[in-house]
Amino acid sequence: MTFDILTLFPDLCRSYFEGSILGKAVDRGLIEVRARFLRDWAEGRHLVTDDAPYGGGDGMVMKVEPVARALDDLRAERPGARVLLMTPQGRRFDQAMARRLAREPGLVFVCGRYEGIDERIRSLVDEEVSIGDVVLTGGELPAMLIIDAVARLLPGVLGSAGSLDDESFADGLLEYPQYTRPAEFRGMKVPEVLLSGDHGAIARWRRRQQLRRTLERRPELLDAAELDEDDRAWLTGLGRKD
Repeated sequence: MTFDILTLFPDLCRSYFEGSILGKAVDRGLIEVRARFLRDWAEGRHLVTDDAPYGGGDGMVMKVEPVARALDDLRAERPGARVLLMTPQGRRFDQAMARRLAREPGLVFVCGRYEGIDERIRSLVDEEVSIGDVVLTGGELPAMLIIDAVARLLPGVLGSAGSLDDESFADGLLEYPQYTRPAEFRGMKVPEVLLSGDHGAIARWRRRQQLRRTLERRPELLDAAELDEDDRAWLTGLGRKD
């Protein structure tokens, strides 16, 4: 899968994808990540990519022409790639969106900077995406976050494909608690069931821990989660009302 980040600060993005799991995926040809310098599509002596806003106001606004030229070229290079604009006004990114985007042949990220973007840029993209109700200095961090979340869903990127099945949001619930050696640390002990070797009991404990943790921390997730009769009965015992 291909990822292109259209940005005024390409060096901010490159180092992140040179190490760890994503760096190995790049080396193995499982993904391709390119930080594309927006000024390469700017014109004039100074390669200007921003200007003062019409109507006055503070700050500068990103110009539409360089973005339009860049997207024309990137769409020609990456047929079928979906173009995403990083903006707090977009639809909030979540795991369901990550799974949907992982089915695309490629993604192109438009990263805003300065005071904002020319409104006409919105007409050039396929989708507007937000990582939450927060304003950052640019769209690069949200773009890298989304690439990380999407890339790890692709075949072969993670060392163990089974780990995807157990993590938070995989089945609509938060993940159960995890432990490793030592069995006791500063008086805090690993739950006995995890040391029992009884795989059925361990599975039941993990499921109930998922339910408990989701009820305590993100109860709204339970409304859409796939719950069986045992799950519902156990949640009722914890005080949840359907």
